[in-house]
Amino acid sequence: MALARLGADAAHASDSASIRPSCWAESTLSEDPVAVARDDERWSCSGAGQSFSIAAERVLLRFDIQADQTPPRYLLSRRSALETVHLLAIDQDGRMRQTSLPAASLRSSMAGGYFSAPLPVLTQMTRHVVAVIDRPSHRMTLENAYLSPVDAGADTDDLRFLLLLAGLTGMLVMPLIFNAAFYRALRQSFVLWHSALTLSMLMTIVVTSGLAVVFFDPPPMMLSAMTTLIFGLTISAGVMFTHSFIEQGKLHPLLRRILPYCAAWAIFLSLFHASFPFVARPVQSAVYTAAFAPVLAVFLVSMIDALRRGSRAARFQAIGYAPLILVGLIRIVTGVVPGLPSTDAMLLFYFGCMFEVLLTALGVADRLVIIRRERDRARSEADLLERLSETDPLTGLLNRRAIERQFEQLRADRFTALAVVDLDHFKAINDGYGHHIGDEVLKAVAVALEAGPDVRAYRLGGEEFLLVLRGNDVEKEAERRREAIPTTVAGAVPVVQGLVTATMGITFISGGESFPRLYERADKLLYEAKSAGRNRTRGATGET
Repeated sequence: MALARLGADAAHASDSASIRPSCWAESTLSEDPVAVARDDERWSCSGAGQSFSIAAERVLLRFDIQADQTPPRYLLSRRSALETVHLLAIDQDGRMRQTSLPAASLRSSMAGGYFSAPLPVLTQMTRHVVAVIDRPSHRMTLENAYLSPVDAGADTDDLRFLLLLAGLTGMLVMPLIFNAAFYRALRQSFVLWHSALTLSMLMTIVVTSGLAVVFFDPPPMMLSAMTTLIFGLTISAGVMFTHSFIEQGKLHPLLRRILPYCAAWAIFLSLFHASFPFVARPVQSAVYTAAFAPVLAVFLVSMIDALRRGSRAARFQAIGYAPLILVGLIRIVTGVVPGLPSTDAMLLFYFGCMFEVLLTALGVADRLVIIRRERDRARSEADLLERLSETDPLTGLLNRRAIERQFEQLRADRFTALAVVDLDHFKAINDGYGHHIGDEVLKAVAVALEAGPDVRAYRLGGEEFLLVLRGNDVEKEAERRREAIPTTVAGAVPVVQGLVTATMGITFISGGESFPRLYERADKLLYEAKSAGRNRTRGATGET
């Protein structure tokens, strides 16, 4: 059980002058604690590793003081909900000095997770100190109690440890900054949940260590409640991060639906335990700890299922969460199994926080790169499909859908003329030479129209084409292209006897007229030219 005890003695391991309890006793609140302390038959003295119980309303711890020892000045123990601490100093001649401190009067110790209570005046004749704890809510308050001549956390090694924790909290700030940048680029919910998880871990480190005392110095009972609440938030955020982080199709739908309920359950447990710590006090802490076992089980099953399905995100999570899962197992086993000393394995937890955040931050970055790549690919495919939907497959020119979508932009780009071009007697070509030759003629016409930066060419359908032009002499440019059609077709499709000519109607783009209105005017000019004999152009200024 070496791992189970990891971090349990962190507060007093370095203090060789600390004194652990040698005996303990139980009583009711109605009994006089002084009378109980003087009754030797009430004490249970099983030495080191003795098992404590919080079944009674009041628990007494006796510390034996040796004459050659440095007199202790403080009682320190793990903070958890309790009502009052009575401290008795018993001299060799039976004299006794007593102080009582309600929970609200206790001070937070620099040792992470501990409270501190000053002892009554001790003399060279003092042989015993009895700590009387009314309604303790957790066995760790009894198991980790000790006397010390100084408040723990004040020596050089402890200050170095605080600096290390401060550096760790600084490291946890960096993923929050990265996540803010990631979320601006790709608004994915798992980025927010990872930020919530990182923030809750940062708060846990501050609240459970001496950093909270250095910066805020809140009462220990407040810190105890905050630790419980933040623990629930951490579990909830971690579960929801898994729910949103595992790729679609890489987690069984039932497990994905269960995870939000696990998150809500964790919040409920922490809220209830922090708000009502004395409802079922003798067993409440054990039940509270055991109630997280289903959440841990669902999470483990989810990880196994996601890994089995080939989830890339689950690989980062499985590695990153491994230390914290071990912490969870240690807390559940030591908090539930009778006879085992309770421990929260805080040192392993601090390491797990750093390891988890770094690994999952890498996982978030990896997932965002993949999402960005998939989104860019999907966008490219969508652009390709859109271009295909706006392109005439025979001639390669844009189609009517394209001109309708682009027209306002063309107007903004200062295109000033619109011309409708229609081949003369094209039906005779299809009927006389076949549709294959007709298609070759249309391809040659597309070449003759010579689309470019200042001339956009479109095929509207059949043998009808459209030009949008800009420049100094748009009518001349349109006419040059119309006149190029016969020679271009003759060179490309020599099988066609006679010249293939075209008729054109051209109008100027002015004001805010819509494309349908301009097209209607150009088309009307086209038919006027056809009525006048074909193979000509009719514009707003007359016939060319």
